[in-house]
Amino acid sequence: MEIAIVLFIIAVIFIVRAVKIVPQQNAWVKERLGKYAGTLSPGPKFIIPFIDRVAYKHSLKEIPLDVPSQVCITRDNTQLQVDGILYFQVTDPMRASYGSSNYIMAISQLAQTTLRSVIGRLELDKTFEERDIINAQVVQAIDEAALNWGVKV
Repeated sequence: MEIAIVLFIIAVIFIVRAVKIVPQQNAWVKERLGKYAGTLSPGPKFIIPFIDRVAYKHSLKEIPLDVPSQVCITRDNTQLQVDGILYFQVTDPMRASYGSSNYIMAISQLAQTTLRSVIGRLELDKTFEERDIINAQVVQAIDEAALNWGVKV
């Protein structure tokens, strides 16, 4: 009788570890023995207990990212305090997991650098008039780099 209880408990542990329920608007990256083995889409999914594991969990929703305030120098040597906000979305969970160690920080740093570069090419009077051009250039530069990170800005 005791053996039956032990086997029942082991079976329950295997079932609990084998069934994963991925929420809507999420993607989970599965690894088999430490190697990428697929992406789990929303709904109930089965994995091999003790061999497969969920290594990364990504939200597929659009996420706002505050770009910290920084001082930029315009072409006519005027200092501006500039900040911003970016919206990004994970489009490829595998690349988001393995393409960069921290894609959120990488996006933020690249946005700051690109913003300083774009503002540095403009004069003070033009910075307020050409906000759309500034936005377009920053997003274009980030999108080119973010393709390897599985992210769309």
